[in-house]
Amino acid sequence: MANIKEKNRTEERRRIRNKAKIFGTSTKPRLSVFRSNKYTYAQLIDDDARKTLASASTAESSKNKGKKTETAKALGVLIAEKAKKLNIKEAVFNKGPYLYHGRVKAVADGAREGGLKI
Repeated sequence: MANIKEKNRTEERRRIRNKAKIFGTSTKPRLSVFRSNKYTYAQLIDDDARKTLASASTAESSKNKGKKTETAKALGVLIAEKAKKLNIKEAVFNKGPYLYHGRVKAVADGAREGGLKI
């Protein structure tokens, strides 16, 4: 039990430390990634107006077959397409408390392939 509480505390500290350095605007929003055990979610957030501009998840993606990293890459392409519709060309990547590998890295790579500058 103590290990779980310590893990949650360190994760929360990482999240706060990461968020303190990253800020999104309407022209360059924050691309925030959340991963659960089953799905991966991505949001484009304008911190000035405190609004979510666009969001996508692997749950809504039609390419939800295969490995989680493959579906996460498709999620990155999907969020980049939604950003193009809003005339957003670049974003600040917010990995949250997660390490930059696996699904989180796949979302960033997919967004870059979709034309979003990160």
